[in-house]
Amino acid sequence: MTGSEEPPSFRLAYVPGVTPSKWVRIWNERLPDVPLTLSTVSAAEAPDVLRGRGADAGFVRLPIDRTDLSAIPLYTETSVVVVPKDHLVAAVEEVSADELADEIVLHPLDDTLDWERPPGLPAFERPATTEDAVELVAAGVGLLVVPQSLARLYHRKDLTYRKITGVPESRVALSWPETEVTPDLVEEFIGIVRGRTVNSTRGRTPTPPQPKQKRADKGGTPRKPAAGRTGGKTGGKPAKAQGKNARGGSGAPKNAAKRGKPRRRP
Repeated sequence: MTGSEEPPSFRLAYVPGVTPSKWVRIWNERLPDVPLTLSTVSAAEAPDVLRGRGADAGFVRLPIDRTDLSAIPLYTETSVVVVPKDHLVAAVEEVSADELADEIVLHPLDDTLDWERPPGLPAFERPATTEDAVELVAAGVGLLVVPQSLARLYHRKDLTYRKITGVPESRVALSWPETEVTPDLVEEFIGIVRGRTVNSTRGRTPTPPQPKQKRADKGGTPRKPAAGRTGGKTGGKPAKAQGKNARGGSGAPKNAAKRGKPRRRP
């Protein structure tokens, strides 16, 4: 590396409501020498940040204009309606969009849901942000339909939320600038998000497996018997000392005559 080159790093953008901590932790475990920096961007700004190379990759909310961008959908969020704790909706576990027909439903300018037509009655003016809309709900101005993660992010003690059916749901995706060859660090992060193991064939080149050594007794040179041992199976007991039979007696037969002087005849 020359002195003019900067050390590698990875810049990750994410929209409000997305929690990237799990993936960041895995990144730091696998690539401790490559720092990862985080930046929060609004859902509307995220695509332009990626196109302008303000981040190497980012978590966005679909739909987005995919011109010059690649994207992998990751998961879909449940939609909820945010209401004051003393509202009638708070008394049920789930509500349908049709049941909000007579309610004022706020539609902020940074709304992340892909509406054909929002439910309920429109407010006199659209709030600038989802956070502003939550403040208006607390003031009793109307209700708000958002992805559940945003209801948790902007939670207040005087508000609650309930699941709502018959409305769009927000889809979260990992996106990055489209190139002919995906950069190695982007490929590495894609693998982490998709749950690939550290030795996956994609991303960084895995360590090649070492060839197994052949055992000497299988197709190799035969083993030599250990010193001091004779035939029989390898590892058997050494042969008995000469002069002893198998039962521990002398090597001569039982009925053999004893050697010595001949007996005299009477």
